[in-house]
Order: sequence, then structure tokens, then C-alpha cells
Amino acid sequence: MASASAPNSSQPLALVTGASSGIGFHLARCCAESGFDLLIAADLPEVHQAAQELSRLGTHVRSVQVNLDTRRGVDDLLAAAEGRPIEALLANAGQGLGQGFLDQDFDDVRKVIDTNIIGTLYLLQKVAREMRTRGQGRILITGSIAGFLPGAFQAVYNGSKAFIDSFSWALRNELKDTGVSVTCLMPGPTDTNFFARAGLLDTEIGQGKKDDPADVARTGFDAMMAGEGDVVAGLKNKLQVAMAGVTPSSVLAEQHRKMAEPGSAKHH
Repeated sequence: MASASAPNSSQPLALVTGASSGIGFHLARCCAESGFDLLIAADLPEVHQAAQELSRLGTHVRSVQVNLDTRRGVDDLLAAAEGRPIEALLANAGQGLGQGFLDQDFDDVRKVIDTNIIGTLYLLQKVAREMRTRGQGRILITGSIAGFLPGAFQAVYNGSKAFIDSFSWALRNELKDTGVSVTCLMPGPTDTNFFARAGLLDTEIGQGKKDDPADVARTGFDAMMAGEGDVVAGLKNKLQVAMAGVTPSSVLAEQHRKMAEPGSAKHH
């Protein structure tokens, strides 16, 4: 299901996933304000409302409601570009999941892996191949500082982000000297629907102070346009990443448990 307004083919096209709200919506806004046409996607119908709002900025916006945890969903999204070259890919779609691993439904576990890793990699490969052939393009991948932390009571999500954080640097190296840049945006806790969808509202991290998604998006967009390798949004998050590099994994896992264990908000 897609909606669109009339295109202006003289403008470059940006593809933004997970764009119905939060960081993805604000990344799309940054693109629109910088002269990109937009192809935006999410698995929620609110993506079409987001498109209407973004189109008021004077850019052409096409929205697609699609499940990006399947190859077919990714193919349907790319078909909506109708052959236009994608100049910027902002791969932001992601799925969270709270609770202990042994208490999670494995279908939910699989959805996190399929969305955060499999679908993201398939989209990246399809788009980046065309960018490499053309000799130009910009890619922003939304990783997370969670990738630096053993995520007790969020183990699958944090593990998926560790994969993405690492993968982005490998892909950046493979694409050096091709005209295609790869940037990894690594936010910390951000004020979005993520925590509700992941079942984390009764946790300390779910109820704690969070960053503004508009600020996080602007940090990531500017880094992408500058061709930087990675960017951690927020001073507190930068300090957390620095500490993670010198703190034993067992200690980090225990710290994460205190933030993400169900009911932790009642105890801290």
C-alpha cells in the first residue's frame, strides 16, 4: 500500500525506513529540508500521515506500508522507487524486544533478527550495489550504543545492534574509494514509540530520561552528509560508550539488567 504526490525528478531521492515516527520521521524531515525527494517506509499505517506532513515542506513524498523483515517487503519497497536512483539510504527500521530471552516468544525473537539484521542487510546490498555502479551515494545505518553493552533482559536486540554497528564499519571499508559513504548513527535511549512496542515501559530504561529524536536525527543526518564513519548522539551516550570499552562485560551486563529487567522501574 503506497501513497504519493507528483515527483520532481530534478531532486535527488532519499529512502528512509522506519519513518512513521521518531528518529526515522525526523531523518526524513532533514532530507526534505535539504532538497531530497522522499520514499519513506514503515510497518504501520501512520507512515502515510507522516508523508502528508512531510509533503508540506514542498518536496515529493511517496509512502509505503510494508514489513521490512521479509525480502518480499524490501523488494516491494524498492519497486516503489520506480527506477529512480536512490542517492541516500537511511536504514533506520528496527525492532526492540524486552523480557528475559527464555521468556520471549521465538516468533518475536525471529522478527527482531529479521528486521534489524536480515531485512536491513538485504536492503543495503540491493541499494549499495547500484550506488557503487553509479559511483556515488550516501548511506546512514541506525545502530545503537546498545551494541556496546551485553543487554541482559534485552539480549537479542542488543546483540542485533552489535552486529549492525560492526557491519557498518566493514561495509564502509569495502566501499572506500567508490564514491559511496557509510555512516552509523548510534543513539542512546530516545523519546520514541520504541519502548512501548518493545514491552519496556515497566523498566527503569523505559521510564528514564531520553533524548529528543529530532536532535538525534539531525546529528545522524549531518554526519551522513559529511561522510563520517560513525556518530554517537549525546554527551552522556558518548561517555557510556567510552566506559564500555574499559568495563568488564559481566559488569556491563549487570548494569544493563538493572535498567531493563521487568519491574525495575519500581525498584530504582
